Amino acid sequence: MKVRLVQNGIFTIIDDVTKAVFPPESGFYWIDAEVEDLVTLQPLFQLHDLAIEDCLNEEEQRPKLEIFDTHYFIVVNSIRFDDEEIFLREMNIFLGKHYVITATRQKLREIRSIKPIMMEEEINSPDKFLYFLLDLVVDNYFTVGYRIESKIEKLDEDILMHPRKSHQNEIIGLRSEIMWLKNVLGPQKNVIMALTKKDLRLVDENLQKYFNDIYENAVKIHETFDTFRDLIGNLREAYQLSLSNRMNDIMRMFTALTTIFMPMTIITSLYGMNFDNMPELHWRYGYYGVLGLLVGVGAAMFYLFRKKEWL
Repeated sequence: MKVRLVQNGIFTIIDDVTKAVFPPESGFYWIDAEVEDLVTLQPLFQLHDLAIEDCLNEEEQRPKLEIFDTHYFIVVNSIRFDDEEIFLREMNIFLGKHYVITATRQKLREIRSIKPIMMEEEINSPDKFLYFLLDLVVDNYFTVGYRIESKIEKLDEDILMHPRKSHQNEIIGLRSEIMWLKNVLGPQKNVIMALTKKDLRLVDENLQKYFNDIYENAVKIHETFDTFRDLIGNLREAYQLSLSNRMNDIMRMFTALTTIFMPMTIITSLYGMNFDNMPELHWRYGYYGVLGLLVGVGAAMFYLFRKKEWL
């Protein structure tokens, strides 16, 4: 757990967390904690029991905004795309009048990224800190969205050029991830909308207008994932079409080969008959002549099929 006094974006490390209980002369306190630290922080800041219970619960919490007497409890999901896998990480935020507490189970990229932004923007209040933190969270969804779009485009190209059975599993897996993310984005979008609509005494009225920009970005992301779902449907159709075309090509090749060997079979079966009066049987070069005939017929039919693009 790290306690920082933030004054116009400048950090001062505080060794004793009890000092953060009382408002500073200027600025605010940012407590960057792990969820286990909330047991210590709860009695100091009078954090609500239900909020602490949600944080300590191992089950994944839905994004939400809960308003209590002295603080707000906000849950959002941070997103990461590592090694071709998508991960969601829960971020718990307690917003007070002179403090903000971020409690997570893992180190999140947004927590690291917010520090230079605070200095650049000279952040001096908890609600403004919340604005820039949520802005980072939503922006990361755009980054993941671009990578998912690239993955869909590559998969589409592979399916058209070289369809494989493994593509079906990739399509199903990608569709499941997209639907899972879409279900998360809905509540998260509603949380941000609540920050723009509700009468929130801990959020400056002028700052609420800026939260509307984050909300619009959240709506765009939600619509983008709707588009991804439709693209996945198109991928499945393209995969089925590619398999059908490939099967047709295979059947056409086998049909052409069967047709090529059919006259050869007739010729060989003709000379397999046991009639005495077959002059070719006694011809010195009859065997070689028949072999030449077989090769010639086969080559002629192969050339004809290639010319008509049947092979």
